[in-house]
Amino acid sequence: MISPLSLYRRACAGANRLIPEAALLLVARLGIAAVFFLSGRTKVEGLLTITDATYELFRTDYALPFADPVVAAHMATYSEHLFPILLVLGLFTRPAALALLGMTSVIEIFVYPDAWPTHLSWAGLLLPLVARGGGAWSLDRLFRLEQA
Repeated sequence: MISPLSLYRRACAGANRLIPEAALLLVARLGIAAVFFLSGRTKVEGLLTITDATYELFRTDYALPFADPVVAAHMATYSEHLFPILLVLGLFTRPAALALLGMTSVIEIFVYPDAWPTHLSWAGLLLPLVARGGGAWSLDRLFRLEQA
């Protein structure tokens, strides 16, 4: 008779074979990239023209105690475009994920401290990318920026 523990261990081994780490890291890269890229698109019109409404948000709702609102608007908007593209490509994955994790921390601490469940879910996607990189299905690996 097969014990429940043995059955559980077989199921875990099967899941490990069916879902490779590369797939998990790809899903994390695409998922968090979508969150930030779509947010960045709300701040611009056309390709990268920052809207007046965005500047106003950074003067009021998103006001940071350590940054000029115009500079912060530019940094956030361009970051929300550049780093997600890098994540989708799996290029410089660790620094891109670390930058977005830093942005998440700033948003959590200074802008929306009550939104910690959302920010924790973002961190949950970003931390494996910082720790493991883009995975086997990334340009980091293809260009040998990261080792297997």
